[in-house]
Amino acid sequence: MSITTKTGDSGETSLANGERVPKDNLRVQSYGTVDELNSFLGLAKHYLPENEKDIVEQIQKDLFRLAAELAKGEEFVRLLSEKEIEEITEIVHSYEKMVDLNSFAIPGGTIASAHLDICRTIARRSERTVVSLSKEEKIRPEVIKYLNRISDLLYIMARFLEGENINRIRGSEL
Repeated sequence: MSITTKTGDSGETSLANGERVPKDNLRVQSYGTVDELNSFLGLAKHYLPENEKDIVEQIQKDLFRLAAELAKGEEFVRLLSEKEIEEITEIVHSYEKMVDLNSFAIPGGTIASAHLDICRTIARRSERTVVSLSKEEKIRPEVIKYLNRISDLLYIMARFLEGENINRIRGSEL
């Protein structure tokens, strides 16, 4: 079986439920941006310590489910719930205890944090796209909440990794 079906050559694609829509449909843009985020997270995790890598891998699994829901494939996956949102919130809070957020940070303090900052901006764009879609079609609030929380987590993880790097540098200079 080939991945080349030629069914998209006219500018349309199929959603998970078989419905055909234009490739620039807001729903396609929504799950496409989630896919883009997932791909960039795959790149970012190669620069992360083990604990953060594990967190990112769980996010990637969640994003597959979220993208499937956005593609109208909710019957094929377990939908994200408040449980996953709360788990992410708790992780954010645990990082907040370790990071002093007293100013804005310029992205790119380390390679790892730079990759997470790129992921954060894609998460924000994904959230904006899904919010736009929610004005046209019914979208569960958990989808938007999850994307919002992920961007918070990616921001605080990036700042944490910058702090860890600064502490290592300072420790080696002493």
